[in-house]
Amino acid sequence: MRSKRDRSHARRFAFGCAALLAMASAYAAPPAAADPELAPVEGQCVVLLHGLGRTHRSMARIEAVLRQAGYATANIDYPSQSQTIEVSARDAIPRGVRACRQSGAHTIHFVTHSMGGLLLRYYLQSGAVDGLGRVVMLGPPNQGSEVADALAGTALYDRVNGPAGTQLVTGPEGLPARLGPVAFPLGVISGNEQTAIDSVLASRIPGENDGKVAVERARVEGMHDFLVLPVNHTFMVVNDVVIGQTLQFLRYGAFLHEESAPSP
Repeated sequence: MRSKRDRSHARRFAFGCAALLAMASAYAAPPAAADPELAPVEGQCVVLLHGLGRTHRSMARIEAVLRQAGYATANIDYPSQSQTIEVSARDAIPRGVRACRQSGAHTIHFVTHSMGGLLLRYYLQSGAVDGLGRVVMLGPPNQGSEVADALAGTALYDRVNGPAGTQLVTGPEGLPARLGPVAFPLGVISGNEQTAIDSVLASRIPGENDGKVAVERARVEGMHDFLVLPVNHTFMVVNDVVIGQTLQFLRYGAFLHEESAPSP
């Protein structure tokens, strides 16, 4: 007999499959003229921002699906381990916006992973993106991470993660604590599973977490929607259900929640 956890995961898996099928049919069907939610995606571009210690290659799968769905993309690389979040934000985001403008886009969306979400929050706190559309953040440490609390200041952590790594702590000295509520259409996806490598550090994180970020710390005031999926922090960016839900939010401004999914 399956455990309650196994049954829960099975339901989530079925829900995820239904979501992906809904995505496929939505993109394949011709848009209804009377329904503005089914407007074509021509003139829309998505800027992708990877997380700490990653490169633009980590966002390649999401980028490929976005392109297939009709969006132009700007998958931006930045040296996350050698400069602060503020410096990265002032460099990476204008480059992404310029690339989108060059593609002819009038609407610019963002999809970020982990620390990439903080780059965007910092940038939009004092700046603006003309034609800003919707934003999806995957596993963002919007309220910092207890992993950074535990490791920041140690020689190995600081050497590997650089100045940005120490900015991810949960206390008042961390950058997340200095960022205000969001004022743009935002959907956040958080995970509640961990890789074997992350399982030890995950024990330091209260409650459900993805091995790096607590589910509750992914939340931010002002967000439009929030979704928890059985994925881990590192590999959520290549998960089909995560990618399908990302497309759902970019298209409609809301995730497809289990209670609204068709019964399996």
